[in-house]
Amino acid sequence: MASQQLPPPINPRQMDILRVATAMAWSDGQLEPDEVRLILDWFANLFAKSDAEQRSLKQSLREYLGQNLPLEEIVPNFRTFEERKQVLKLAYQVITVSRRKPGEPKVNLDEAAAYQRLLRLLDLPDDAVMDIEAEVIPFEDRSTGIINSLAASLHKLIKG
Repeated sequence: MASQQLPPPINPRQMDILRVATAMAWSDGQLEPDEVRLILDWFANLFAKSDAEQRSLKQSLREYLGQNLPLEEIVPNFRTFEERKQVLKLAYQVITVSRRKPGEPKVNLDEAAAYQRLLRLLDLPDDAVMDIEAEVIPFEDRSTGIINSLAASLHKLIKG
């Protein structure tokens, strides 16, 4: 008798953030290992205290990375300016964390198109977008820095 998988221990808003990150990761048709690692590490660092809790959370979230829901279904759930900014920051980090082939730009054409669609849906002011992108770019080659920076900035927003 197979045991039923329990839903991950995150709330619906956090699940929506996971879904946006996953949609951005899948935007080029491939879920890259660095994208998976960034997403899982980000959630584990933010929502789990011990190493054992982090491993457990990563395992429970891993199966949800196969979901690829349209951004148009998810983005309207983010109503505050701060939520929309943080979603954009994580999405930008996801698409800049890896490349499919050596020599290819970090953000390929498919990812760039998905990012532009996300920008339209989030409807953030240009200066907010530029600030977010400038904040991410210095860390793009240091995944740990990205995760820790994002975890710190989102902790207050998402914890409750």
